[in-house]
Amino acid sequence: MDMPVRKHPMPEIAAFVAELRDAFGDATIDEAVARGRAGGPTFFASENGRTVGTKAADAVNSWRVDDSVRDRHFCRGCNGSCIGTEIRCSQRR
Repeated sequence: MDMPVRKHPMPEIAAFVAELRDAFGDATIDEAVARGRAGGPTFFASENGRTVGTKAADAVNSWRVDDSVRDRHFCRGCNGSCIGTEIRCSQRR
C-alpha cells in the first residue's frame, strides 16, 4: 500500500532554506535556524499562517523575501563576499 504524500506546510520557505543550505552549508543554516527557534533574532519565517523562529525587534534586521529574491541563485561555496559589489561570485575564482 502506498503511503500518502504529505505536502510541506511551508513549501516556499523550505525550498528557499534548501538553496541557502546549498550555498552556505548545512551547519551555518542549522545554527541560524536553531538560534532563531531558541529566541535569537537569527531566523524567522512565515508562510501559510505558520511561523518558525524569532522575529527581529526592528525592521532593519529583517529581510523580506519577495519575488525579486526567489529566483536568485548562489554559487556553491559562496561566502557572500560578492554581495553589494558589481562582481558576481562566480567571477572571483
